[in-house]
Amino acid sequence: MENIPKLFLEVLIIDLDRYPPPALAIEVGKTTLADDLGRKRLLYEDLEIPEYWVADVAQGQAIAFRIADGGSRRIAQSQVLPGFTISLLSEALRHNLEGNQSQVGVWLLSQLRDS
Repeated sequence: MENIPKLFLEVLIIDLDRYPPPALAIEVGKTTLADDLGRKRLLYEDLEIPEYWVADVAQGQAIAFRIADGGSRRIAQSQVLPGFTISLLSEALRHNLEGNQSQVGVWLLSQLRDS
């Protein structure tokens, strides 16, 4: 996290006239899935953010999109984080439904370290 400007750790709204758009946008929702997959996905397409993930915490499922050429398509593996599979995020979300969040964090970090 040392190479992430402090601004990005404190501010939720980024001035895109001053800073470039991020390479990855992630929406985490429980009741906003339709909005995340609809209106927000179109917004990220317009902003040309290369990758967009939706984490559905209620269902323990992650959906990821690669954005290019004014549209988006579903992907199974991140292009922004090489080697990271979206199924791993889904598995972490399912574990989260079953137990302690700190245990899920430890499990996910071990999976990333071992891959």
